[in-house]
Amino acid sequence: MTAPAATFADEQLRAIIERIERLEAEKKTIGDDIADVYAEAKGNGFDVKALRQIVRERKQDSNERAEQESILDVYRRALGMLADTPLGRAATEAATRAPPTRIRGYRPGGNNRMAG
Repeated sequence: MTAPAATFADEQLRAIIERIERLEAEKKTIGDDIADVYAEAKGNGFDVKALRQIVRERKQDSNERAEQESILDVYRRALGMLADTPLGRAATEAATRAPPTRIRGYRPGGNNRMAG
């Protein structure tokens, strides 16, 4: 490289590095600000772990979030983690209940109009 080209490349490299350093400093400041907001929320009685989860979920696309919830539900069910919830107890009860008895005079797919 010629001297002017080397000087230009050096200056360009220096400018890029300085921009990165400024952005890193801004990122740290923003991170500190976010931490302050979480501390404020905690001081007001909010559960910070739950807030972080909500923020993560809101970043996701609704389809992605629904798919993730579906997978988690399958895993929870497989591990028996839903059995201790009201919904889990109702599902377990419904699954173990006897099938409904046949209604007298009802024919599936048939004409079931009441005589009148």
